[in-house]
Amino acid sequence: MCWMRTLRGVAFALILMGLLAFGAPRAGAQVTLLMEEPYGFFGTINPTGHTAIYFSRICAETPVQLRRCHSDEQGSVIARYQGINGYDWVAMPLIPYLYSVENVSQVPQRADKSAVRRLRTHYHEDHMENLGGDGFEGNLVRGGWTQLVGSSYERKIYAFRFDTTEEQDDAIILRLNSRANRSKFNLLYGNCADFARDVLNVYFPHTFHRYVFPDVFMTTPKQITYKLVHYARKHPELQLSIFTIPQIPGSRRNSHSNKSVTGSLMTTAYVVPIAVFNPYLAAGLFVDYLVRGRYPSGLGKPPALSPDRLWALSYCGPGVETADAPKAEEAGEWAHTSPPIPVSAKYNSCVKENVSTHE
Repeated sequence: MCWMRTLRGVAFALILMGLLAFGAPRAGAQVTLLMEEPYGFFGTINPTGHTAIYFSRICAETPVQLRRCHSDEQGSVIARYQGINGYDWVAMPLIPYLYSVENVSQVPQRADKSAVRRLRTHYHEDHMENLGGDGFEGNLVRGGWTQLVGSSYERKIYAFRFDTTEEQDDAIILRLNSRANRSKFNLLYGNCADFARDVLNVYFPHTFHRYVFPDVFMTTPKQITYKLVHYARKHPELQLSIFTIPQIPGSRRNSHSNKSVTGSLMTTAYVVPIAVFNPYLAAGLFVDYLVRGRYPSGLGKPPALSPDRLWALSYCGPGVETADAPKAEEAGEWAHTSPPIPVSAKYNSCVKENVSTHE
């Protein structure tokens, strides 16, 4: 009879473990693909824009060394850059990346060029000296450290937030920390969108590729975001939510919409010399632009995130929506609707206090 009691005890323990595992909440993590609009002179000649990725669970021990975030840390934005002392990627905390300040209470409602320069310089002197190099700021044709801070003073940003797992985020930390972080930037086939494509393929293997049409084997921000939205429609468990992060006015004109490669050629002055020297090529590009190059005609009206609402990008509750969110029928085919976030929500509200580091 003793063995019967033992079997009953084992069975009871297994059932209890199963019930606990079923009832336990799944540890949440969030990643947000940032599609940043083009601006200025370079944005006119190359209107594809920029791509970065915000990780709510991955933080920067240094700008080039990653670790798991602790509770209430804001995560980091990681992207491929050119002109940052030979580094391929650099990680920056979310608020400084967007606004060049450490706290949202310091974000100005409006900032002219001199104010933006002052904020960037102050943050660079206090926190970015460990990047080394000559402190090159950047110019019209080559980037510098100013790419890393104050992005929202330059352009409007679309944020595509989706759920991930701890294991997936750990794989990204290990991948980036263990590989040589030396510049691989190439505008055609090693740009910021290629970096995002490689990272997203860690989360969703064999999903993101280069395409002949409409981007001539290049990877563009609009192509990556379109593919992510298309993939998320087939996988609702990703809980994709879309937001905008408005441009802070005062320092430059409003940024303009992201375009594909054929869209860049067909809607700018490039179309004139192409049509003159090879009208057949121009006609082919135009047809490709009409059929494939526009992707969805618009992003609709995703809810806008003010600086004090950015925790929506790392909130792991049942819904991600702001109070001024548009109705679903007004937001277009890219829209995602969900219940409101509780007022008490905060950054990384589901991150465990006991986290491991990855050297």
